[in-house]
Amino acid sequence: MSVLTAIPACFADSYADARARFHAAAAGAMTKTYDNPLPGPDGGALATDCLWVGPVTARRVFVMMSATHGVEGFCGSACQIDWLRQGGPAALPADAAVLLVHAINPHGFAWQRRVTEEGCDLNRNYIDFDQPVPDNPGHDALVDCFVPAALDDASLATADAKIAAYRAEHGERAFQMARKQGQYKHAHSVFFGGFGPTWARRTLETIIDDFELPARELTVVVDYHTGLGPHGHGEPICGHAPASPGFRRVIDMYGDFVGVPDLGTSVSIPIHGSSREMWDRKLGDAYTYVALEFGTYPPDQGLKALRADHWLHAQGPVDWADPTARAIKDALKHQYDPAITGWREAVLWRSRQVQRQSLAGLYEEENRP
Repeated sequence: MSVLTAIPACFADSYADARARFHAAAAGAMTKTYDNPLPGPDGGALATDCLWVGPVTARRVFVMMSATHGVEGFCGSACQIDWLRQGGPAALPADAAVLLVHAINPHGFAWQRRVTEEGCDLNRNYIDFDQPVPDNPGHDALVDCFVPAALDDASLATADAKIAAYRAEHGERAFQMARKQGQYKHAHSVFFGGFGPTWARRTLETIIDDFELPARELTVVVDYHTGLGPHGHGEPICGHAPASPGFRRVIDMYGDFVGVPDLGTSVSIPIHGSSREMWDRKLGDAYTYVALEFGTYPPDQGLKALRADHWLHAQGPVDWADPTARAIKDALKHQYDPAITGWREAVLWRSRQVQRQSLAGLYEEENRP
């Protein structure tokens, strides 16, 4: 199936639509469902659906995850559906399996938010909450700029002026760390890591155990993301510390395009509470992880979209039919899921390449001299 032909079949317009397409692409294969306790904006049920393809005793497993950041799930879901529709299951090696984790953050997916129902950025939520949480004094200083009390022109101008002054004084990297590294104080603000483990985190930990990933020889994880980097480019962001076995496998699998936040060579900065902390605890060195990050629009445009969404939800229950709410939600979806044929074409093409590299990488290590 050509990429252009696949686009309308794979990309959905809502969480419910994406879930229906995923189940249809699974073609009756067994899925395991983890029900989220809260409803979607239409009152519909929310869940994380898992599909296992291949022998249950497979020694090596390729995991594809979507919707870690909710609204980014439109991209990840499409890539999972594309793999199923283009005959991926039939091309599996004899002793390999694929685990598709569809919508690990279904609440954020359905409500078109980057965060979970707890208001958490899931990829900042994997810290050990029994230990002191990381500080982020830069975020403390700018929190009222990231989510102002109002969105009128004067309030936004004041916030933007303060951000500009902070950038001028501290530099761009310090500003990005303040904004995105993760913070654990301001539940209403952006990149909040939480006060404890979220439903999505606990569910992923349960999925790992239910599918016995710690007992496998190797697990390769591709976690689909959008929003950072050049428009349409998919960067495999290494989820391992430099010099670790997982780091070396990532470089071998995906080559020169790999971004490494710890070395300053990625569109992403090093962050607190990433899923690396959880995967390390659960699987040790027996896994390889990348976040496949597809660029959309400039970060400052994303800041404005996130600011508006967090402001909206800070006002109380959201009326999905309200024109202001709809405008904010449409802008956020456009930021993380551009409904543009060229962008979606680039996404599916790159996804197929990384899927191929990942499956090949499951066995390249054991065959390497």
